[in-house]
Amino acid sequence: MKRIETVDELRQLIGEPHSLVQHKISPVLTPEARDFISRSPLLFMATKDDVNRVTVSPKGDVAGFVRVGDEHTLLIPERPGNKLCHGLGNILRTGSVGLLFTLPGTEETLRVNGRAQLYEDDETCGEMSANGKPALLLIRVEVEECFFHCAKAFKRSKSWQPETWQQPLKVNFGKQIARNSGRGKVSGAAVAIAVDAAIKADYKNNL
Repeated sequence: MKRIETVDELRQLIGEPHSLVQHKISPVLTPEARDFISRSPLLFMATKDDVNRVTVSPKGDVAGFVRVGDEHTLLIPERPGNKLCHGLGNILRTGSVGLLFTLPGTEETLRVNGRAQLYEDDETCGEMSANGKPALLLIRVEVEECFFHCAKAFKRSKSWQPETWQQPLKVNFGKQIARNSGRGKVSGAAVAIAVDAAIKADYKNNL
């Protein structure tokens, strides 16, 4: 394979965007973006650490779980999770954040980029409760740009077409954790059973 190392080489392969494409990017949340966010039950949040390692975390809840403060500001409630805090830690380190909002059945997606900070506020966390539990904290995003992404990826993948879906894949956390922990065969099997039982209970009781 020949490595692509310059923007000129990249443009020779990809070409230049149409002169109008740049105008879809807005420095604020447009009315259309705000409406999309109010309907979206699922987003993906990309963050980076101080040595530019990137991670992406899904955030999901009932439609409209992200609050639009104004055309410059979003509030995302943090829910119970695995407590690794990869994305949240990155926000503390660099503040850079990229969001991809999805709406099942709609093939276009919304991209929002900006700066993020973490906040505590009992009143607002209570207002943004889910399943009877207040938000753990708030991710406040200062929007720097937003734009809709075209539907080609979803059309190619047919992701929203149920007739193309494969059978659900069982992800076995217990087996993976037991293997990565270096336990022996018998001890590892016990760890796998315990982890899978704990995750099943967590899905039921700690959403």
